[in-house]
Amino acid sequence: MQQPSACVTTTGPRIAAAVGAVGPVSTVVVRDLREREGRSPRRLMFARGDVVVVSGLPGSGKSTLMGRAATGVRTIDSQDVRERWDAKAPRLLPYALYRPLVRVAHYAGLRRALRSGESVVVHDCGTQAWVRRWLAREARRRGRGLRLILLDVSPEVARDGQRERGRGVSGYAFARHRRAVGALVGDAEQGRLPAGCASAVLLDRDAAGALREIGFEVE
Repeated sequence: MQQPSACVTTTGPRIAAAVGAVGPVSTVVVRDLREREGRSPRRLMFARGDVVVVSGLPGSGKSTLMGRAATGVRTIDSQDVRERWDAKAPRLLPYALYRPLVRVAHYAGLRRALRSGESVVVHDCGTQAWVRRWLAREARRRGRGLRLILLDVSPEVARDGQRERGRGVSGYAFARHRRAVGALVGDAEQGRLPAGCASAVLLDRDAAGALREIGFEVE
């Protein structure tokens, strides 16, 4: 998607996104870090107790980013839950038959993490708006904020990512994801955030690849 000419700012929550360093930026609501020509940040730091949601197309690199950068913090990734169930399920049992159980287990684990009050980084497919509303309510309940990290990659790059991991989605499901994620990115470019969301960071593939840490500071 086309990058706007400037980052949208207004009075809002703290989020840090400096190259090789971290510091408070009190006025940033949407920070666009795409196409920065090697000037992408190495660290994104949030306030302790925040809920950070990583969203993007299937194959855009959400799980890879979380696995590399969100070390030492609590992460919730539905792919991890699926892999645990895959390991226990009979080899010939189709995933579609136990997918509802995987989803229940994922949301149960997410609920426990939210209720614990810990800072948490959550994998989000982008199509379930009710999940973001739920996460926003839980963040507000403990006096913290919901923060989005949006991976903006082309459908072709996302499809390549699916092939690399050996697990794709149907054309119908991918079209749903494209609409949902496209709307999220488009709204962020205009300074509009989902209900209850406090801030967003836009990353392209290069910026996501440069990121080495997603963490939380003690206020």
